[in-house]
This record gives sequence, C-alpha cells and structure tokens, in this order.
Amino acid sequence: MTAQRPTAPRIDYFALGGTIASVRGDGVGAIPTLTAADIADSVDGLDAVADVRAHQFLLKPSPEITVGDVLRLREAIADVVTAGTTGVVITQGTDTIEETAFIMDLLWEGDQPIVFTGAMRNPSLPGSDGPANLLAAVQLAASEQAVGVGVTVCLGDEIHAARYAHKSHTSSPATFVSPGLGPIGWIAEGRPVVALRPTFRHLIRHPESAEQPPVALVRMGLGDDGRILGALAGLGYRGVVIEAFGGGHLPESALPAIASLAADMPVILASRTGAGEVLSDTYRFRGSEIELLDMGLIRAGALDGLKARLLLSLCLAAEQDCDAIAASFAVVGSTTGPVRG
Repeated sequence: MTAQRPTAPRIDYFALGGTIASVRGDGVGAIPTLTAADIADSVDGLDAVADVRAHQFLLKPSPEITVGDVLRLREAIADVVTAGTTGVVITQGTDTIEETAFIMDLLWEGDQPIVFTGAMRNPSLPGSDGPANLLAAVQLAASEQAVGVGVTVCLGDEIHAARYAHKSHTSSPATFVSPGLGPIGWIAEGRPVVALRPTFRHLIRHPESAEQPPVALVRMGLGDDGRILGALAGLGYRGVVIEAFGGGHLPESALPAIASLAADMPVILASRTGAGEVLSDTYRFRGSEIELLDMGLIRAGALDGLKARLLLSLCLAAEQDCDAIAASFAVVGSTTGPVRG
C-alpha cells in the first residue's frame, strides 16, 4: 500500500501590483503588468508548499492604493476564510506595505495568517527578489507558526510584525526593519520560525459604509512656527498628526496655532525620530511634551507619523470620541500592551 500524500494547505494569494508585477515595456521604466497567475507560475516549488489560489485584486503602483481598497480586500479575505483557506498572501509595491499591513492588522480579528510581501527588484532586473519573497510568504502563511500572530510582512526571509514594519531604504533589498524591535522571526531552509509573538492585538470596528475621514500629517522642522496648522480645518481635515522633535517637543512660536487646532479636532503628538516612544513626563519647558499633553494633544506612543495618521483616521471612521481615541493610541502605541488593573 502506498502512503497517501497529505492534502496541501490552501493559500489564497491576492496580487495588487507593484514592483513584483512590473516589467519594462517599450519605454524606459517598469510598470505593473504581470498578473497574479503570472507571478505565481514563475515561482519554482510553490505548488509543493500549498494549493495556491491566485486572485488579481488590483494592478497598480502602491502609492495609488487607498484605505478603501484595503477595506475591500479585508472583505475578500473574509470570503476565502469562510471557504476554508489556511492563510492569505498579499503582494504589492513596497512603498506602502508598512501602511496597508498596519491597517489590515487593525481591521482583521481572525487567527488565519495574513502575510504581505513584494519585491525591491523587478523581474526585468538580475537578482529579482520577488519569487523568493512570494515563496517565503506562502511558506509562512501555510505554517502553524503564523496562526494567531496577526498580520505580518515577510521579505528577505525575515518576518516582521505589521505594527512595527518600516521601509528604511529606497532601493536596498534589505529595506524592511522594525525599529526598536527587529524581526519577530525568519525563514530557514523553507521552514518558518516565529521566535517572538505579539502579546496583544487591537481591533478597530470600521463601519462598512463609513467614509474615510481625512487626517493631515505635519512634520515640524527647525524654525517652523506652525503656520500651516491654521489652514487645516478650512481644508476639511478631521484630525492631524504632528511629528515633533525628539521625544515630543515643538517650538514655542507654534503653540498658539496648536492650541487653536486642538480645540477643533484630535491632534496626535508623534516623534519625527522614527524610533522610541513619545515622552510623557520628562520635560516642562515651553513646547515640551508635558505642556503639549496638558493642551489636549494625544500621545502616539511608539507609533511613527505614518501609522498614527492611519490609526486616527480609522478611529474617526469608527466614530470614537477623544477619550476612545486616546485609549486606542494607548494600546496600539504601547510597547507593553494594555494595562490591566
């Protein structure tokens, strides 16, 4: 009697475009052209890992992806989960992976693995990394190691938690890092290893019919008096994230504009440094974090400006008031998780 081959896990693969799908045409530059089936068919050994079902969800550069696209993708993922998928892999341009993966992590409450990946070198170039990244992502999505971890980003055989993943270089294949944490795992000889598991997840319940409220992201620089802040309410913004100096400090000259803005809408205090937490009670000079928080600004914690902007927009879409928004940031922006009394 011959041994029966185990049933391969089902992995649903959604392609959105990006470098992994881009080839040079008649012109000079590469554009997204390859379909999900094209990309999957180019990966040797993929069918030995899983029964991969390819879906062409979008075909465009990643700066064109919207929050609405991610919401629709979440519904498509829910459908394949209902149909019995083991896990989901998403390919897209790397420019916005840290944002789309972060949104999905806030919107997805299931335990099924969702893995984002892409490529830094398009298929027209020597050493294209797309096939290896897709293979590794499928291996991860098919593994019990990834169950319950939340949304991850997998490139260069490294596994990053979506909440921390950050693109750190314009062209290096080793561009993805997790500041202050590092990768939570890796792929070794085709075997996924998740060495660190996030201790908590936070769900934002986004109404299906809700429009996405616009949130401004303003980075402050030396000598900036914040005059641009006075124009934001008139432009229709519903909230703003300010990337401040260091641990959360701003010039004294910007305080009147900030106080006026905080009276009209939620204002999130983030750091422009890209790593570490916004301080809460270390400095008390004019424009310090203590004064800004006393003015009603909401502390972003360890979230950078990009992720803080998305979290605030999702909170506003969920019709959270300022106290609920502050509570969401206290959890998602924390490095230790919710505080239990």
